[in-house]
Amino acid sequence: MSAPSCWKILTRRKALAIGNDNGTENDKLGRILNTFDLTALGVGATLGVGVYVLAGHVSKDQAGPSVVLSFLIAASASFLAGLCYAEFGARVPKSGSAYIYSYVCIGEFMAFIIGWNLMLEYIIGSASVSRGLSLYIDTLANDTMKNRFREIAPMDWDFMSTYFDFFGFSVAILLGIALAFGLKKSTMVNNFFTVLNIGIVLFVIVAGAINADVSNWTIDPANVSSIYNVGEGGFFPFGFEGTLHGAATCFFGFVGFDCIATTGEEVRNPRKAIPRAILFSLFTIFLAYFGVSTVLTLMWPYYKQDVNAPLPFVFNEIGWNFAKWIVAIGGIIGLLASLFGAMFPQPRIIYAMAQDRLIFRALGEISPQYKTPVFGTLCAALLTGTMAGIFDLKALVNMLSIGTLMAYTVVAISILILRFSEEQNDNSIPSTSKQIHENSNLLKSGDRLTGSAFVKQLFNVSCVRIPSHISSRVVAILVTLYCIVSLALSLTIYYAKQSLYDLEPWALTLTGTLLGLLVILLLLMSIQPRETEDAPFKVPLVPLLPAISIFVNIYLMLMLDVYTWIRFGIWMGIGLALYALYGFRNSYREVYANQMGWTKIKYIH
Repeated sequence: MSAPSCWKILTRRKALAIGNDNGTENDKLGRILNTFDLTALGVGATLGVGVYVLAGHVSKDQAGPSVVLSFLIAASASFLAGLCYAEFGARVPKSGSAYIYSYVCIGEFMAFIIGWNLMLEYIIGSASVSRGLSLYIDTLANDTMKNRFREIAPMDWDFMSTYFDFFGFSVAILLGIALAFGLKKSTMVNNFFTVLNIGIVLFVIVAGAINADVSNWTIDPANVSSIYNVGEGGFFPFGFEGTLHGAATCFFGFVGFDCIATTGEEVRNPRKAIPRAILFSLFTIFLAYFGVSTVLTLMWPYYKQDVNAPLPFVFNEIGWNFAKWIVAIGGIIGLLASLFGAMFPQPRIIYAMAQDRLIFRALGEISPQYKTPVFGTLCAALLTGTMAGIFDLKALVNMLSIGTLMAYTVVAISILILRFSEEQNDNSIPSTSKQIHENSNLLKSGDRLTGSAFVKQLFNVSCVRIPSHISSRVVAILVTLYCIVSLALSLTIYYAKQSLYDLEPWALTLTGTLLGLLVILLLLMSIQPRETEDAPFKVPLVPLLPAISIFVNIYLMLMLDVYTWIRFGIWMGIGLALYALYGFRNSYREVYANQMGWTKIKYIH
């Protein structure tokens, strides 16, 4: 068989064989997790920094009492992404999350980009929680650790922390060892911590409701000292724009639920368990954030909040000292559970990419005894601990969101492509090189996307109801155009927001034109033939909901600062060099071997 072109290698898509998703003798990872385990994992991974740190920071500096709406907006964006993850988690129950999804629907190169970004997301996310835990405990201990670490290991670089955080480093290493050598036991500990964490959140909501004062949502700046940043007062002290900026920050609080999707090869009955766990965890997380942010701003004025440990601070100020220590202990437990959930997916992403030879194979080797990628887990823990030790919390948080938002965007794009793609007959997977060659010739002699065929299918003149090669190509072009127009509309809204507020004709005309183009593209997509096969779970209102998710994610990415994009560029430069020097060549060799034997997977050109 002749070697494929460079372009075909970059755009080669993986199609996973059916029937190997509920546990077989070929499974390398142990299938020991159930729906409750996954829900606890998602809640534990997410319900930490958002409750115990983020609510106070956003309410004081960005949104005021409207922080409750900031969490609602962030939850809506995360829910749209969660629906897409739920469908893919049911369809493709494999380790790798968005990496596998993009490999199945878009191609190898984009899959590597997403996988590399997911590694960044989970490593930085884990490091930020580890550092946040250190700061939270240190705040309760009057900065004892910080002062001591500054004496032992000071650092004078502007782009790093002022000291090496030994506590944050040690916690990440110890938890990495626990994950590497005892998955089931560590999962049981996480379940216990998560249940206890939810109980403490309920205590905070009840205790806060008892001490609520509605006047804290209607503060008059004239009655407040000028030393405080009160803004305009009221429910929207920093305007609705401040609420939107708060939503972009609150989005960080929902990062983590997608760790559920990385466990596909370790779940009993994943086609049902993964979608349920994703939706259950997102709903639980939103209720917790909404309730805590509501009582927090009702108990104490937003401009007096403490940004590092807001809940213990507020209970201390209102005289409930016993509640202060209950919440303080709960915060430590919640952050530990969040750290577990943030570190859990790291080796799974590394395992999936290493199995495809896109990164070093040794990182994905599974231990026969522990049923986990021990070496990959320990390497991820070492990198996480190092990042937690040398960077401060603000720098870590700023580096986190961009990889997450890009992964969410690609998953939504993949849903659109999958729903309108040409259906594959999984029962006729070729088993010999002769059959592969015959299928390749059949594909070459199939439908060609000429100009007249494109226009005809664009409006579906023939009322085609079954997806074909031409209709799939048309949808791919429409999705690409939709992403480009979404970027243009997001840039217009972001940079011309003052002109839009002033109702200037040029801004309104440009925004209306771009919005109209998006609607037209959605209408054209909606009339294309789509798959007819049943799936365990499907995103409703396709293409509308995935399209909204794409636009929201692109807009939130534009709200990130320029330094975040610079750091992202450096990380991507390292990844592209690795792919060019190692992944591109070794992945092709692995695929060619699989094609000649055609054992577990097939690739679509």
